[in-house]
Amino acid sequence: MNKNGSRPQQRLLAFDTSTSSLAVAVMENGTLLAEQNIHAERNHSAYLVTAIEKALEAAGITKQELDGIAVGIGPGSYTGIRIAVTTAKTLAWALHVPVFGVSSLEATALGAWAKGTNQDAAVLGASAIGAASRSEANSGEHWIIPLVDARRGQVYTALFAAQSGSLPRRLELDGIRLMDRWVAQLSELLQSYAPEERPAAIWFVGDVALHEASAEALRPLVGDRLHITSYELEGIWMGLVGTARSCSGAGDEVHALEPNYTQLAEAEAKLLRKA
Repeated sequence: MNKNGSRPQQRLLAFDTSTSSLAVAVMENGTLLAEQNIHAERNHSAYLVTAIEKALEAAGITKQELDGIAVGIGPGSYTGIRIAVTTAKTLAWALHVPVFGVSSLEATALGAWAKGTNQDAAVLGASAIGAASRSEANSGEHWIIPLVDARRGQVYTALFAAQSGSLPRRLELDGIRLMDRWVAQLSELLQSYAPEERPAAIWFVGDVALHEASAEALRPLVGDRLHITSYELEGIWMGLVGTARSCSGAGDEVHALEPNYTQLAEAEAKLLRKA
């Protein structure tokens, strides 16, 4: 909805600072107008406002012409998420536009999968604004597992499924998990399907460097359908996830929007303390 709630979002500013990647996009009806992508080593407070200003300038619009703000609420770096959410709330309040909190993991999953499978951004943009449906259950779909390293064998992660031309759908909630136990859970899930019903491909994406050995445990089940790909979030994909959220309903209450400070499940926390 726009400022007065009478029509869908038109121009949206979207940004995320949950990892070392600072991603900013200006979108119009699911189409990218401009983006800024900076590897900021989590020093986002020094770059975010300038990156937003540069993206708006490149898009040829002012802040006052925006219809909404979308922001990645994590999970990820506590400091990075706070910077993004605080900036988004301040802008939304000052401009009197809605703010939309979105999953940083969902944007990462979309970006890595879209690039890895050469998806058409224009087609996905149409999906984001509702001209095409999100992915539905299909034995030929891909599974996407975004990873953000959380240290000590832990990852911020989730599970999504996607098929060509549609935005991913969520299969598992965002959470912080012990990587080895997470892979074991995914293995059990895979084995619950008949071989011909298993995903056409499985993608571990994001901060994969420290967790590749764990991810490889799925190789015996899926062979060369397993892809392990390093990826840093880019503005366009954050913008598409933000566009989809903005077109799906009302925004978040600006003063109530909070980062997603995901906590390790108690059972896993006990195991970690014993390690």
